[in-house]
Amino acid sequence: MCGLIGFLAARSDAPDTPDIRAAIEASLVLMRHRGPDDGGSWSDDDAVIGFRRLSLIDWEHSHQPLPYLDNRYHLIFNGEIYNYLELREMLAEKFGATFATEGDGEAIVAGYHYLGEDIVNHLRGMFSFLIWDSVDRVVFGARDWFGIKPLYTYTDERGSFFASEKKALLSVAAPALVDGEDAVNIVALQHYLTLQYVPEPASMHTAITRIDSGSSFTVRPGEAPVVRRYFNPDFPIKPVAEPERLYHEIAEALRDSVAKHMRSDFTVGAFLSGGIDSTAIAALAREHNPKLLTFTTGFERAGFSEIDVAAESASAIGVEHITKVVTPQEMMDILPLIVWYLDDPVADPALVPLYFIAREARKHVKVVLSGEGADELFGGYTIYREPISLRHLTAAPDPVRRALGSLSRQLPEGMRGKDLLRRSAIGIEERYYGNARIFRDDELRDSGLLRTYSPDVSYTDVTAPHYAASQHLDDSTRMQYIDLFTWLRGDILVKADKMTMANSLELRVPFLDTAVFEVASTIPVEQKLTKETTKYALRRALAEIIPAHVLNRPKLGFPVPTRPWLKDIMYDWAYQTIAESGADHLIRTQGALDLLQAHRDGQHDYSRKVWTLLVFIIWHGIFVEGRIQPAIPAPVYPVAV
Repeated sequence: MCGLIGFLAARSDAPDTPDIRAAIEASLVLMRHRGPDDGGSWSDDDAVIGFRRLSLIDWEHSHQPLPYLDNRYHLIFNGEIYNYLELREMLAEKFGATFATEGDGEAIVAGYHYLGEDIVNHLRGMFSFLIWDSVDRVVFGARDWFGIKPLYTYTDERGSFFASEKKALLSVAAPALVDGEDAVNIVALQHYLTLQYVPEPASMHTAITRIDSGSSFTVRPGEAPVVRRYFNPDFPIKPVAEPERLYHEIAEALRDSVAKHMRSDFTVGAFLSGGIDSTAIAALAREHNPKLLTFTTGFERAGFSEIDVAAESASAIGVEHITKVVTPQEMMDILPLIVWYLDDPVADPALVPLYFIAREARKHVKVVLSGEGADELFGGYTIYREPISLRHLTAAPDPVRRALGSLSRQLPEGMRGKDLLRRSAIGIEERYYGNARIFRDDELRDSGLLRTYSPDVSYTDVTAPHYAASQHLDDSTRMQYIDLFTWLRGDILVKADKMTMANSLELRVPFLDTAVFEVASTIPVEQKLTKETTKYALRRALAEIIPAHVLNRPKLGFPVPTRPWLKDIMYDWAYQTIAESGADHLIRTQGALDLLQAHRDGQHDYSRKVWTLLVFIIWHGIFVEGRIQPAIPAPVYPVAV
């Protein structure tokens, strides 16, 4: 897992290569946390590429930019390819490919030479990469199937830039595009206030976008990138005649994925929350490393800590366990630094404990496994059961449903059943837009909080194309499909990548493996969701792998006590942060303060809304105003210069 940046000139006749090279070198400093072990750059008349490396496979060699075939190609690659040994063997046997390293990166560039753009369909792993072909004068790039690894892009009159982190592109962009009056993407801001993240392909800066997950592209000097989607997730659901066979297939696919994710020249650890997903990964990893280290975090507040639960799970599967307790003062102190690492605001409080446990883990290991993706693939969120629980209401005639919607509007805010009636009155395409729901459209419209509110902007702009592509699926599976393109890649994978990379720690996600998805995508809804539980088939598949007491434990995640803390110990900090905001032209400062006060007074639980505003205000203070300047820590372990 590393950091890359690349540039392709707009004109091959007069590129300003020396200036660009200097800018690229400077931008690499901003990404040293992604790759503290090694770094380098390379250029010719059209292209400049730079790299920071976190060395995990073939660490003595495989330096990047990586040349191949007598310098015809140069590769920069962020991520890991878990089937690289099998891929190298296939390329050697079928095409006579030769290799100068023992690493996974060379498998990508050799595969591109022999297989062309189809190489992306042969990769099992997480990746974003660029390959410069100096003969055909073309860049080929791609991002992995699910969007585990980021790739930002920016274009101006000089050419096209690509990078693993937006801050690297901000350093080479025109100043007016970074901190000018129109720097903030106001459409992205409105989506953020609804979803708690900026949906792809946008970023919070108007001038910078992201390459979509599951997409590849080519770009030539002076031409616009040509992008194609190579991964269109489908759910070819089929009846289950032999349930035990399905459970066996799930277990074996996951076991194989964990085995491949354990490939590293360095010790691999695991995050352990105490739920079934992370416990399953840790138990399977222990089969390869009996001395596996596991890590968790929590808070010294009842109901907001998984430390005891995770320790119980660690004991049951026989692994050594390390914990980190996070204090409210640490949360307040670290948030500006976390937002700097994020590049774009993500209003998920779980970022904070994740940052701290990644920092703790990095003292012991260089790689960790984690359970992200299990819920999206196997039906793990309770809300996926909503179409089943609402069936008796949504099946009612339209006049009845409209009456229910009208009744819900008359009930007081926060009254039990109000939201149930409201949601039963609208279709799945309107009522579900991912696991995060902060401000509804009507709340933004009526509150006046967002000064740039537009009635022409809606969350349905984000979800409509994905609903259109999933019309053949049942409603619960459509919710999974939506989450693959929204919640998973917008929140879950962003915080996983950014918080671990902030600490120069590689996080691997065995559930998000193409072979695991191939099995999970066929599971019918009755094998995913029952009246009693979620992830039914997965739980059955794990029955012989994880302890019985964990198997049916409710999902916890990393619960964060922002609700009580914003009423007391964090109130003054939150008030000051909002009061000092320089974003009043976007978010009405007094409106945000009123919301904080209403939360403190107990009028309603507004903690998620307040936290969403706080994160944006801090982001704006860092990346637009320059008013907030977090101290960026240097790596605290020996690294190569």
